[in-house]
Amino acid sequence: MNRTNLPSGVLISSHQIELLEKRDTSEDIHLLSPEKMEQASPSCTDSSNKCSSLFMLLSPELARSTLLLWVVFFGNAFSYYGLVLLTTELNNGHNKCTVTEVQSKASQDVNYADVFITSFAEFPGLILSACIVDKFGRKLSMSAMFFLCCIFLFPLLFHQAPGLTTGLLFGARICITATFTIVYIYAPEIYPTTVRTTGVGLASSVGRVGGMVCPLVAVGLIHGCHQTVAIVLFEIVVFISGTCVLFFPFETKGRELSDKVIVQNK
Repeated sequence: MNRTNLPSGVLISSHQIELLEKRDTSEDIHLLSPEKMEQASPSCTDSSNKCSSLFMLLSPELARSTLLLWVVFFGNAFSYYGLVLLTTELNNGHNKCTVTEVQSKASQDVNYADVFITSFAEFPGLILSACIVDKFGRKLSMSAMFFLCCIFLFPLLFHQAPGLTTGLLFGARICITATFTIVYIYAPEIYPTTVRTTGVGLASSVGRVGGMVCPLVAVGLIHGCHQTVAIVLFEIVVFISGTCVLFFPFETKGRELSDKVIVQNK
């Protein structure tokens, strides 16, 4: 009626499709032995699969990548949330360590302009990570951003003017946002399909531990008039994280997701 040609192929009814599906299902059931059917039961395999995934993450082929990834995730979360807290601490009077009542009251005020400015660093951080992750590779991009973050934090070892402090935190926030984005791209690519979600989820959990610990440094030490010690700790964590990135066994730029463990050294 539409004066068009039918596509190539053979037309079959929906009833025939249902019969084919039922036949395929019945054949699959008969092909499975009772032992295999028991193994396929979720109640029998859930716990063993979880244990085997954890053991595989720490197997000789993946242990190096797993441990390094835990350190990088810890350093990322520790530094990222620490920089957020430092923004509210370094420019509100805590870093001057005066004991007068007037200064104590003034130190409770939060400079929301500084918080807004440093939070805006998320946008260039995301854009920068998108530009460099495929051009320079995951490892080089992450390590460069970690080391550049160290450079931005170094002047904060000493008391700086509020404007300069905000600018340095802005630059550090760009770098740590970029590393946080890239590590979530890199992490799934280093694991085979069987343990990919377990490996990334466990590494992310280790990172959350870093997020819970960072207030002890970013807030506790600053309140205790130990700004230099706090910045030194951040410098150490960021530098170690950047160094660990260099020791990852291989680069995943241009690779497809693998179903097997990659054992290359480069």
